[in-house]
Parts: sequence; C-alpha cells; structure tokens
Amino acid sequence: MLSSVTAEMQRTGIRRLAVLAGEPDWCYQQAQQWRAALTGDWLCLSEDPQLPNSVAPSALRNLLGQEFRHAIFDARQGFHSEAFAALAGTLSAGSWLLLLTPPWDAWPQHPDSDSLRWSESDAPIATPHFVAHLQRQLCADRQLLLHRQHQPCRQPTPLTLPDWRPVGAQQQRRLLHHFLQAQPGIYVLTAARGRGKSALAGMLMQHWPGRCLVTAPAKVSTAVLARFAGERFVFIAPDALLASAAPPEADWLIIDEAAAIPAPLLQRLITRFPRVLLTTTVQGYEGTGRGFLLKFCAALPQAHFYQLEEPLRWRQGDPLESRIHAALMLDEATGVANRASPQALTISACGRDNGPRLLALYQLLTSAHYRTTPLDLRRLMDAPGQQFIAAESACGEVSGAAWLVAEGGLTAALAWQVWAGLRRPRGNLVAQSLAAHAGFPQAAQLRSQRISRIAVAPGLRRQQVGRRMIDAAREQAQGLDYLSVSFGFTEELWRFWQRCGFTLARIATQREASSGCYSAMAIYPLSEAGKQLSQQAEQQLARDLYWLQPLIDQPIPLTIVSQQALDEADWLTLGGFAFAHRSFEVSLPALGRLLLVTAQGEELALYRMIMQRQPPASLAAALGLSGRKALLSHWREEAQQLMRLLDATRCDRLRDAIARKLIDGN
Repeated sequence: MLSSVTAEMQRTGIRRLAVLAGEPDWCYQQAQQWRAALTGDWLCLSEDPQLPNSVAPSALRNLLGQEFRHAIFDARQGFHSEAFAALAGTLSAGSWLLLLTPPWDAWPQHPDSDSLRWSESDAPIATPHFVAHLQRQLCADRQLLLHRQHQPCRQPTPLTLPDWRPVGAQQQRRLLHHFLQAQPGIYVLTAARGRGKSALAGMLMQHWPGRCLVTAPAKVSTAVLARFAGERFVFIAPDALLASAAPPEADWLIIDEAAAIPAPLLQRLITRFPRVLLTTTVQGYEGTGRGFLLKFCAALPQAHFYQLEEPLRWRQGDPLESRIHAALMLDEATGVANRASPQALTISACGRDNGPRLLALYQLLTSAHYRTTPLDLRRLMDAPGQQFIAAESACGEVSGAAWLVAEGGLTAALAWQVWAGLRRPRGNLVAQSLAAHAGFPQAAQLRSQRISRIAVAPGLRRQQVGRRMIDAAREQAQGLDYLSVSFGFTEELWRFWQRCGFTLARIATQREASSGCYSAMAIYPLSEAGKQLSQQAEQQLARDLYWLQPLIDQPIPLTIVSQQALDEADWLTLGGFAFAHRSFEVSLPALGRLLLVTAQGEELALYRMIMQRQPPASLAAALGLSGRKALLSHWREEAQQLMRLLDATRCDRLRDAIARKLIDGN
C-alpha cells in the first residue's frame, strides 16, 4: 500500500506529510518501519542521536540548496518552525516528510524545548495555542497521513492527477532569454523557495557575453548561484563594492537576496552599474520580501518586475507546500481590510482565546514587516507577557494591529549589573538598552511595555488609526511606568511617535544591518517615575549629541546643548567605564567632557581617539598594544588617572559605591 501510494506521488509530482503522534518509543519504531519500506535519503532533523542521519534543526541552513528523498522531522521535544519549513523545501517529488509528535491529546500541554529561543523563559514552556492551531490544520488536511498511537491510521484521500511534467524550467528559460536581451535598467526577480531564482541568476552569469558581478549579504548564501555560474562566478561583498572610488567594470550587478541588504546601501549599489538584477525570496521562512517590494522597489524609477511561480522539484499546488504555508502563515494576506471608514473602526484588546482574530492580526503585521518569520508566530501565540490591540471594522475585519511586550521589573542589583556591562538577561530590549547604553539602570527596574510592532491596512494609513491604537495601548497600560518603542530612525517615523507624545531617549551611532537606519528608542511616561526617566533621558541625549551628532550622518531633531561641564551623571558613567565594564562607545560623551575639563592633550590615547578620531587599529599599533582589547584597558586606566586628577577622594568613593550596587543594588 505505502509503496504504491509513493509511486503514484512520484508519477504526479507531489509530496505529502505523514504525522506520527505517540509515545517516543512508538514514534521511533514507526519511523524505522517507514525507513525500511521506502528507499531514500531519510534525512532526519532531531536532537535525538538515536535516530539515524540526524542533524540538529539549528544546523539546517547548511543543507539549503540540496535535494533529498524522504525526511523525518522530530517534534517530540520541540517544534522548530523555520527548520520544519526549510526541510520541506529540500524534498523532491514523490517524497514523504514524517512529523513525529508527542501523544496527540497531550501535545498542547507538552513543554516545548524550542520555546527557549523565543519565549524569554528560563525553562521550556507548553505552547497550547500554536499546537491547537497546528492540530486544526493537520486534521483538516485530507491529503496527509495521520497515525495516532492506539488509533487506526487515516490514509490520504486519493487524487486524480495527470502525469507531472516540470514546467518551472520552461519559465526559467523564457526569463533567461529575456535577460540576455535586456537593455540597461533595474530588474527585480521574486520567487518563493524552490522556484530556481538563484539558479536563473547563475545561468545569466554563465551565458552573458560580457562581465557580471554578484553581491549578497553573505557569500555562503550564493552557493546555488555559483554552481550554475561555473567559472564565471565573481563575488564582491557590498561594502567592498562601495569602498572603491570607481566601481569595477561589469555589464550586470546581480544582488542576491536583496531584501536582506540595508536600503541605503542598495540605493548606492544600483546607481553604479548599467544593469542591475535584484533577487529576493517571498513567502520565505526566514522572513519575506514583501516589505522590500513595498518600501524599496516601489520607489525605483522604471524598474522591471518579474516573478518565478512554478516550482522545479514538485508540482504546483503540492499538498506538502500548501499545508506548511497554511500552518505557518507563510502566504501573503489577501483581502486585508482597507475599505472601512476610519471613524467606524473599533479599537480593542485582542486576546489569545480568539484564534482567527489573532491570526488575522498576525497576517496584517506580516504584510507590513518583511522580517516576520514563523518564530514570530510562535512568540505571538504563546510567549508570556504579550498583548495585542486590533482595529476592526463592523464586519470583524482587522484593519490595524499593535503588538506590545512586557518589559522591566528587574531587581536593583541585576539592573546595575546590566548598566555595568556585566549581564544581559533575555528580553527587555528597550529597558535593558536604556540601562546599558543610555546609562539609566532605573529603566530596567521600572515596569513598562514595548510596542514591538504596529501596522495599518494600506488604504487606512495617515488617517489616525495608528495613533488611536497607541492611545488604546496607553489606556490599558495604566499602572505601568512607561511605554517604549524601538525603531529605525527616519524623519517620518519620528514625527509619528512624536505626535503620539513620545520622547526620544536614545540614538545609536551605527546603522542597523536590517534596515539601514540608526536604531532609535523613545518612551511615553505613565507615572511620576516614568516622567522623571523621560525628562532625564531627553536632557542627557541633548547633551550627548554634542559628541554623537558628528558620528551620525543625518540630523537628529534635538537642540544640542553646548554647555559641556561634568555633572553627577557623567561621574557615574565615568565610574562605570573606569571601574566596571561599560563600553567605550556609550561612555564617549562623558569621556569627552572629562578631557575638556582636565584640558589634557594628545599624549593621551583617549584624546587621540575622541578629539582626533584616529582609527583604533592604527592607534593601538602606535602605542605598541596588541589590539582593541588592550587599547580598551589602556583607555580605562587613563580614565581612572584623569578622574583622580580632578578629585581622588570622590573617585575612590564612586568606585566603592559601584561595587556595592553590583552586589545589592543600593
């Protein structure tokens, strides 16, 4: 029976999922029987070394681009959603994917080891909402085989399909012919996994009569492209391409997985070559290219857009791909509400007990944030400390979504250890950053909520829907000390948060790799303690911008304070740098003020770094130091010397006070 069904799958070009739910030993025995009955590779993703050919789920990226016949995914201890989707993408037509799970009825309450990646919990937690969603999807799919221990095996419903003839290669050839005739311009190629996007780019390199270059976020991700390009493959990293005064001569620049490169870098790259091919993945398990298409490609003048739709290794409409896309919400949302009147929308909290509403909220968030992955779905459905707000039309369509995460509440001692650079416990993104980078340990002790994501349906944007959701978030957060948000700084985004009443509290001096923007953090006070934190953070940032603005190549809309005398906060920051492990970057403004007050010159390494901006590598070499670590120790010693020069008694008291705070927080 199994052999005949598998042969039929091979003939018709489909793949299927088989779910084996039961006790660990029973699942293992069943898997062994499958392996004995069907010849294949039987790659196994599992943390259990007892299973043959087992590979840890976290190592699956090393297998991407390869092809296998039959595989096993072991979810008895935990469900790594991205690895599950990626494994399916490696299977050829006629393959089975075995999913091993705990006993069916006990599964929702079974601790999931994968939760350690996303729940910020110290021990595995049960994930009842995600498992219930997954079980509904599996039960509804009549194309999968479902075998629960102590129950009859449910066989897949037979399909009547003609013989499969791969047509994906034909689509590839048509596009290749088109690109080989292409005039100068910008070309955008998108595809879901398994459609041959990278292979097509490699063929273009192989057959183009002139020279082509490839760039990508990482060279390792271009392995498939390189295989098809052969000896003509030439890779140059994005930063190396931009570092040269004149770009290397080439007819084409192929930017593979362009969505993962910061937009400002892309903007510079596409102007340096006559023809540019941007490729990116949509409906991917590592994050999608939707935001890339919406935010970057839409602004390109006269760009040409192409899409590969037909898979190469299986039939279009394949049961395995369809089920995984549905279960992990990989398909793009359709019919997202944008017809409702903004005034008619109802803004309210969304609980996890309403599964369809929560999934609609997730789909809207996914459509607006291209970095959303199945890991976010798991966090949304089961991680502790998550809250949601939805904007809904009268018919129940979700038109706006906000996702909030609980932060803060650290003990005083732990907060000071974060401030000192000694600890970074899980979670608390903004609360910890305000302690570790901005220098406010109280931010980690106060209780807050971070607005993790916010999205509004396209037709309703710029109509106050987002602001109304922020107002609702503020109302439901009464009793907390502040709301916070972390975002890639742009003038437009900052204007939105400023209109919502937020105060800018921190700005980074390095652009984020994911967005190409400087990371910024802002807070909205809800209590007297939150108000004091907000005022102190804004004042501190205005003082620090005197030193930070030259490092940031866009204006920050705060009035820079030119008065740079040392104050109490500076002494504390200097103590954290000199006597603990606060980093040089976050201590730079206080160190600069120390140099001004002590009027020390270029004999100091601190002076040469801060005032003259000498590169650390050349500075370490000039001082005969072994590298950055030795240079940092040298800077700390110089800071101690300058502080003692100003006030030795105060310096000693500060050192002792910091030591006490790191022990008991007092």
